[in-house]
Amino acid sequence: MEIENISDSDSIRRVGFSGPLVSGKRSSRFNDNESYVEITLDVRDDSVLVQNIKGADQESALLASRLEKRPNTLGSQLSFHLRQVSKELKRMTSLNKFHKMDRSKSGAARALRGLQFMNKNVRTEGWSEIETRFDKLAVNEMLPKSLFGQCIGMKESSEFAEELFDALARKRCITSPSVTKAELREFWEQITDTGFDARLQTFFDMVDKDADGRITQEEVKEIISLSASANKLSKIQQNADEYAALIMEELDPDNVGYIELYNLETLLIQAPSHSTNLSTNSRVLSQMLSQKLKPTKEPNPIKRCTRRLEYFIEDNWKRIWVMVLWLSICAGLFTWKFIQYKRRAVFDVMGHCVSVAKGGAETTKFNMALVLLPVCRNTITWLRSRTKLGKIIPFDDNINFHKVIALGIAVGVGLHAISHLTCDFPRLLHATDEEYEPMKPFFGDERPNNYWWFVKGTEGWTGVVMVVLMIIAYILAQPWFRRNRLNLPSTIKKLTGFNAFWYSHHLFVIVYVLFIIHGYFLYLSKKWYKKTTWMYIAVPMILYACERLLRAFRSGYKAVRILKVAVYPGNVMAVHMSKPLGFKYTSGQYIFVNCSDVSSFQWHPFTISSAPGDDYLSMHIRTVGDWTSQLKILFSKVCEPPTGDQSGLLRADIAKADYKPRLPKLLIDGPYGAPAQDYKKYDVVLLVGLGIGATPLISIVKDVLNNIKQQKDLEDGLIESGTKKSPFATKRAYFYWVTREQGSFEWFKGVMDEVSQNDQEGLIELHNYCTSVYEEGDARSALITMLQSIQQAKSGVDIVSGTRVKTHFARPNWRQVFKHVTINHPDQRIGVFYCGPQGLVGELRHLSQDFSHKTGTKFEFHKENF
Repeated sequence: MEIENISDSDSIRRVGFSGPLVSGKRSSRFNDNESYVEITLDVRDDSVLVQNIKGADQESALLASRLEKRPNTLGSQLSFHLRQVSKELKRMTSLNKFHKMDRSKSGAARALRGLQFMNKNVRTEGWSEIETRFDKLAVNEMLPKSLFGQCIGMKESSEFAEELFDALARKRCITSPSVTKAELREFWEQITDTGFDARLQTFFDMVDKDADGRITQEEVKEIISLSASANKLSKIQQNADEYAALIMEELDPDNVGYIELYNLETLLIQAPSHSTNLSTNSRVLSQMLSQKLKPTKEPNPIKRCTRRLEYFIEDNWKRIWVMVLWLSICAGLFTWKFIQYKRRAVFDVMGHCVSVAKGGAETTKFNMALVLLPVCRNTITWLRSRTKLGKIIPFDDNINFHKVIALGIAVGVGLHAISHLTCDFPRLLHATDEEYEPMKPFFGDERPNNYWWFVKGTEGWTGVVMVVLMIIAYILAQPWFRRNRLNLPSTIKKLTGFNAFWYSHHLFVIVYVLFIIHGYFLYLSKKWYKKTTWMYIAVPMILYACERLLRAFRSGYKAVRILKVAVYPGNVMAVHMSKPLGFKYTSGQYIFVNCSDVSSFQWHPFTISSAPGDDYLSMHIRTVGDWTSQLKILFSKVCEPPTGDQSGLLRADIAKADYKPRLPKLLIDGPYGAPAQDYKKYDVVLLVGLGIGATPLISIVKDVLNNIKQQKDLEDGLIESGTKKSPFATKRAYFYWVTREQGSFEWFKGVMDEVSQNDQEGLIELHNYCTSVYEEGDARSALITMLQSIQQAKSGVDIVSGTRVKTHFARPNWRQVFKHVTINHPDQRIGVFYCGPQGLVGELRHLSQDFSHKTGTKFEFHKENF
């Protein structure tokens, strides 16, 4: 670079030289065959004017011209501007190198779409929305750096936004911690630039804190910490030193102490894709499938409705026939009782009201008997496992049917009580002596004179108490109260939660006693064989009582010995127990657990996370309520921090320890059937778990792996046929685990590594997704992606999960997932098993139906109650 210094004195002194600004000696970094830029400056007392620029491109000329836009008030500022020009020109040199990279490869095409500083929602807003926010947030027409992220729509990543602000300000020689609207407009145009070169340069500027065109290891460490913080990856943040050294080792093999812009592009383009656009061997088939799945609207409304009805019946025929049968029985009982009382003498006094009341009472008797059957868990498990009834009865919906019957009880009680209190009782009170004469055998010789007469009788007070207890149990069973979703005052909140649900639901014992009494002391039926309440509920009550006795007897001798306890991030605790003698179960089933140190009465269900072939029993418990929180506190007292390569926050390996601490006593009852246990019916299964919902699916993955290993041993003749359990149908599994926290991957780290090591043929596909990390292409996760590719190539271990299974970022594209499975398994039946929050159920069920209707592959959706 050649600089001519021109003063405004009479004698003008010109000084010219080539090389760096700060030295008269030509730098070794500039080769003879490299081009350089010649700038002629006119330096005056308080300003710098650009006289001439030679050998510069448009961006370099624009950079140099900025010097004359900012007059100097002090002579000392001249050196700052000159250094700034030098640093920016060094970047141009690096940029020229980086343009030489081959961008024709698929990896480069993907990288060119990356490094987006704004997500899709923010990019569509445009400058007008940003300008509106500026007007609201600006102080004295200046936007502070602390509000920059909020203004541009990056509020959730304030630290990252502030670093971006600093990089953009350095580029423009802005030293103020605030910017004007015009400067913000320049910032916005740069960060929304669709050109990859500009985005890469901006990202490089963020890392290059001292703006010298070089990135040192310390600067890499800072940006790693920043990216990890923005993506809530605490473990990467803790090991930033190690990962910074890893990047420098990869990009600075000559150990010169820094990397440049073209190095960064090399790493970005070579990083493998994390996209959910899953690869297939047949692009033609993929395109045909996409065309077939393209939504089309039937112009004829009659045909459109008919098709929807056909699909609905096809997908829900089991539920439909059960609901039709139930409603038909209820309607039949109501009609029968209504007609019966319409023909009695009391109808002349009480009218249709008494018929409605008695019809509602009859349906209530039936539903009070039926509501016990869906919660007879041993019976349901036996019917599901040992009979073929599962082909026509939707056992998966037993709890939903229990809720529907409860609603039917509420309707029946409402019809019965309202008709009595507001209609037929008032008509009886206001009847004439002549009209009352036929009522004497039922209500006595003296006509009741007020409501209190009805309330104080056995029929009255039992009915009132039953209704009050039912209302309490019904309200506390709602998810808003049972899961503490409502923001209630602390005094009221203590009366809600799972404990309140559990205890209030056990008021049913009192309700059934009162129900029998209420059904015996009837006003209008005096003969015992017409008092049919006990006839309805006798068999279901005996069955349910036997169930409870069996549970009490079975759990009494199934005390287990605790082998290991581990407390993991995310409020999850894993408990490994000895397997009781003769205890047999299927993956996907669950057990009830009782801890007398917490509560002698409460039993809580937990899915079994171990596989049937394991010599222990395990469960993973998430602390979300009073009981689980107290259990975690009890076990944490005997745990210690892990040593060596052990996972978890706290651990206690009781089986290996010399000292045997006093542990809480656990009783278990089960196993009980669940939707996930039907996986053995399918050759291919698609398993989807959200958070702790992965527990039953992990057990299935382990069982499928054991099944594959056993079949391989049978084929190789290593074991004899009949010595082990018979193999089942499942030959291929796709497991998708979506979790919010990085620490969650520790829960099943051992299983992930075991599958990766033993599944040599790739029959089990494992896909981990961490939703706290920004999606692929976002600048906030770009460095994490680079780190991940380096670490995976070097050691085969993923930096996010700590397992051999690579972690994807953000949420899966579920349509692409179904498409991937469809292409791999045409004309096959796929079992889809989901366990997690309710929010994803609708989408997965819709996709299962959509692909089943439009392709030859049939997806059968099963939802675990969560």
